[in-house]
Amino acid sequence: MRHALAQIYGVLRRMFESKLAGSINILVIGIALSLPAGMYVLLQNAQGLVAQISGTPQISLFLEMDAKTDDADNLGKQLALHPAIASVEFVARAQALEQLKQSTGLADVIGGLSRNPLPDAYIVHPRPGSAQLLDALRAELAKLPKIEHAQLDSAWAYKLETLLRFGHMLVLILAGLLSLALVAVTFNTIRLQILTQREEIEVAKLIGATNGFIRRPFLYFGALQGLLGGIAAWLIISLSLLLLNWQLDALSQLYGSQFTLHPLSPGDSLTLLLFSMYLGWLGAWLSVARHLSQIEPR
Repeated sequence: MRHALAQIYGVLRRMFESKLAGSINILVIGIALSLPAGMYVLLQNAQGLVAQISGTPQISLFLEMDAKTDDADNLGKQLALHPAIASVEFVARAQALEQLKQSTGLADVIGGLSRNPLPDAYIVHPRPGSAQLLDALRAELAKLPKIEHAQLDSAWAYKLETLLRFGHMLVLILAGLLSLALVAVTFNTIRLQILTQREEIEVAKLIGATNGFIRRPFLYFGALQGLLGGIAAWLIISLSLLLLNWQLDALSQLYGSQFTLHPLSPGDSLTLLLFSMYLGWLGAWLSVARHLSQIEPR
């Protein structure tokens, strides 16, 4: 353990022999990682905002005109027990007509009708699910007794799902490309470190040092550089969200809302740090595997 800590200390000292170069490398890694991670955070916040604005789609169930009170009551009990339904709201014919009067401003015209043309209805609030599941639920409810028509406005749900899938795919592609770039950066950095320490490696091999022993400090170097780059990315994202929330707060007050961009969760933050450390380790391992075998004592 003490030997490993000593090696880590030596790696950090070597990493910042040139403070400017070491800091720039870490900053480059941090900026590259912050791009997909920042897009992921914004996508998660956008998803929450759209859900907050749009809410869960509602299914309107219009009963047949000859449906009795007992029919409506039995249907309400059946809907309340359905596992895919969160809540149910009954709208009587008279209530629906009154709402129509208030919303359209045609009270005189509606008052002149000889009878109420609107049926009793249930407003069904489904549990959150995909657009396909909501369509399947609508089709199932439409087959219930005394249901004349079941209506679901699922167009927005399909559009939202498509947009979110596109956003997630874009984040994955960007993360993949930048991950390859970071592995390449670490690969080249370790290659330069190996060339710089070529004579030391030759001497170590002469006195019997194994490849594993020689490889270990370079792997520490790559992993620590990746970890520090991940910390830099986390700081960049947190600072950016802080600045955006500062401006968003003023904008929200103008529109009478209270929307705030949420930062990376603890789980996502840990994933970012571990992933960045893994990328650094991977780049170092590939570089060491490629170049260390080419160095033999003369």
